[in-house]
Amino acid sequence: MIAYLDAHNHLQDEWLTPYRREIFEALEKIGIGAAVVNGTNEADWPEVTALAQKHSWILPSYGMHPWYLSSRSPDWRERLLEQVSKGKCAIGEIGLDRWKEPYDLAEQIDIFQWQLDLAAERNLPVTIHCLKAWGALWDIIRRRPVPERGFLLHSYGGPAEMLGGFIDRGAYFSFPGYFLDPRKEAKRAVFKQIPQDRLLAETDAPAMPLPPAQIRYPLPDTAAGEPVNHPANIMAVYDGLAELLGLNTDDLAKILAQNFRRLFG
Repeated sequence: MIAYLDAHNHLQDEWLTPYRREIFEALEKIGIGAAVVNGTNEADWPEVTALAQKHSWILPSYGMHPWYLSSRSPDWRERLLEQVSKGKCAIGEIGLDRWKEPYDLAEQIDIFQWQLDLAAERNLPVTIHCLKAWGALWDIIRRRPVPERGFLLHSYGGPAEMLGGFIDRGAYFSFPGYFLDPRKEAKRAVFKQIPQDRLLAETDAPAMPLPPAQIRYPLPDTAAGEPVNHPANIMAVYDGLAELLGLNTDDLAKILAQNFRRLFG
């Protein structure tokens, strides 16, 4: 039986809260092996901690996401240090974003670099978000310390030409079910060029929904009509990525398990 490993999600998200009992039952049923649950700001870090204390297969991860910088407190750095000093954890989700406006890239870079330096100093796995800021991200990654164990570029959407540089610096790349959409052929083509020993799978739940035909576990849309991705759809992500790479799912699962252990422990 496959022990599914979700390298990136947000189980603490309020979109999932009304269905939490059913979600965790489904995850246990499919045989979830581990999931990295990413906090994005000070407000949700305690909920990430609470979930990790309740479920041994959750690896908590704490970070200041670029979308939420305006909500940070003056002592956010001290609070993050307190979180990562409590026990086994990762850093993330952190990163750079020029897609969601308004944005201050200089401010994002300052906050991202501080968190990346923290991860490097403590050799903690770190999950990086990047949208429309690949040049700026590379300028940082190529010249600053990174964790010896590596780092994750989740839902990698950068060009194939940048893969080599990131790989040389220790990058892993997680494939989301969203990229199974027929319109995402270019994204899938990039993932086919990534060495198999640097691949992981993710749901990014509740975001990044799969194409309707591949959804195994549906959830109702939000009141605003936004689709909600069920974390147990990690099964479909595995199957889709295996098909993309010309592997059977069992063989892919063995590869992903080795990669997950190297990065996240």
